[in-house]
Amino acid sequence: MSAPTTGRDAAALLAVVPAGLLGVGLAWLLARPDPAPVAGVVRVLADCAGATVLGLAALPRLHDRLRPPWLALAVLGGVWWVAEGAVLLFEAADVVGVPVGELDPRRFGTYLTGVSGGQIGVAVLVGTAVLTGYAALAYRRGDDPSPDLVLVFAAVALALRPVTGHMSQQPLGSILAAVHALAAGTWFGVLVALALVVRGRREWAATLPRYSALAVPLVAVVGVTGIVNGLIRLGGLTALLDTGYGRILLAKATLLAVLLALGWWWRRDWVRRAADHRMDAAASLRRAVLEVAVMAVAFGLAAVLAVTA
Repeated sequence: MSAPTTGRDAAALLAVVPAGLLGVGLAWLLARPDPAPVAGVVRVLADCAGATVLGLAALPRLHDRLRPPWLALAVLGGVWWVAEGAVLLFEAADVVGVPVGELDPRRFGTYLTGVSGGQIGVAVLVGTAVLTGYAALAYRRGDDPSPDLVLVFAAVALALRPVTGHMSQQPLGSILAAVHALAAGTWFGVLVALALVVRGRREWAATLPRYSALAVPLVAVVGVTGIVNGLIRLGGLTALLDTGYGRILLAKATLLAVLLALGWWWRRDWVRRAADHRMDAAASLRRAVLEVAVMAVAFGLAAVLAVTA
């Protein structure tokens, strides 16, 4: 019998961080000579942390044997809150037209109270603070409350952030962007959560087929909303190569195609073998880490699109 995966094995998930940063760097290269999107770094950290919180909170809905790790939820919620605060600072500085270091409290306060983007950002900060406090209290008390409150607040926060983004001025742009962000966050976050929580061959056999079935409609939603949003924003196919936005969008589409091919192969190989208890937990974890790393690169590209478009 194979040994279950360990905390050291799961630490391989830290590859998500450099993968996300790689996506930000790739976006900068594609968008040159536009300035380096420093705000994209904090945005991808916020997006990845938020998606992971959502995924951890959704675990019991994937399988009733899975329980969310409250300490990890509290820590990731705190990271998400800090990253969202940094995103808000960068957004305010961009709207005001000054570097972040020159943004004074008065103008920052005006942005928070008088601009829709600032008001949405405050709502996101409140939501992430509530879910972080709830998770910390659950861990401190040592009980096992329902994670549904965390799930709802995380989903709302992920959907709210794109509402005032680069697609908000287009017909149905805000709705499409929110649905796109929520579907992508669920697709990414649940797989990260499985890699963090699932330890044995038996657990992978019980949960991976369910995740695979969930991923199919999520990928379809991500693809359709992304294509529609992109075509509306660009106004034509020639802009895919002529503009930085178009080149980044094309890179995102390429990564989605890679993920689709990988998912097709996983369903034929990994999912079947895991469901039949013919793959050990460590091998399943390696495949999960590979997939979330590729997703994280796409998240990095998306983060730059969100803060520069």
